[in-house]
Amino acid sequence: QVQLVESGGGLVQTGGSLRLSCAASGRTFSNYAMGWFRQAPGKEREFVAAISWSGRSTYYADFVRGRFTISRDNAQNTVSLQMNSLKPEDTAVYYCAATVTAISRAARQNEYWGQGTQVTVSS
Repeated sequence: QVQLVESGGGLVQTGGSLRLSCAASGRTFSNYAMGWFRQAPGKEREFVAAISWSGRSTYYADFVRGRFTISRDNAQNTVSLQMNSLKPEDTAVYYCAATVTAISRAARQNEYWGQGTQVTVSS
């Protein structure tokens, strides 16, 4: 089992920045690919970004490319999402995910999830 706890959400104005963090515990963190997803009210959970176990490969949804950056620190068992140039449409609950293979853009195919952190971007 892997336990994931997100933090760093909050209220920010359009154009602002937030940094989300996800702390992992349980099994060996460096064995897992990590990702961020988000879910807005009335919408399905959608892929935002992913990072390989080594940190050498990163992947982004088109709608965040150039604005968000995913990173990980295997020594600290954390994965982060730096979000810049935030827009009202980025408002959602953001979830951290882990899987032993590669993060799937299909949310249901990922193994472990955190409880989520709310990000609200005001216009």
